[in-house]
Amino acid sequence: MSFIGHLIETFIMNSNSGILLGWWTPIYGIGSIIILLINKYITKLRINKILKVILLFINCSFILTFIEALGGYLIEFIFNITFWDYTDYKLNIGKYIAVEMALIWGLSSIVLVYYIKPLLDKIISKIPKYFTYILIILFIIDVVATLFIKSKITDIAILHQIFFTF
Repeated sequence: MSFIGHLIETFIMNSNSGILLGWWTPIYGIGSIIILLINKYITKLRINKILKVILLFINCSFILTFIEALGGYLIEFIFNITFWDYTDYKLNIGKYIAVEMALIWGLSSIVLVYYIKPLLDKIISKIPKYFTYILIILFIIDVVATLFIKSKITDIAILHQIFFTF
């Protein structure tokens, strides 16, 4: 989903969303995992399907908006870059949050759960495991390289503190 998110941002929205050097935008992968976890718990509820869709929409709208705000502040703090700014949106709540985008996150969550995931499940099951391991290694290399090349954090002790104090 990080790769698909990067493609959407680059080719459909005509923007550069990638903080990393490679062709993935991790926030889309993290967001997708969160959406699927929320859906897993909602699916277990004994309510009708329409209420499940509404709950998915509401929960994902709020949670993904919070993650977007957190991501915006962290990117600005670590890399001194502003990738998005919603102050021009009619219903903005500061620089990194807008009601319009919250609605898009809710709708995107429904599309992911009911349309994209079933399609991707069929494709992913055919990918050899070694290819997955290669992608994981490339991703880790990209994260480390990006932190050293793009961030304003240049001291190795600060990077150690970020990764190992949580």
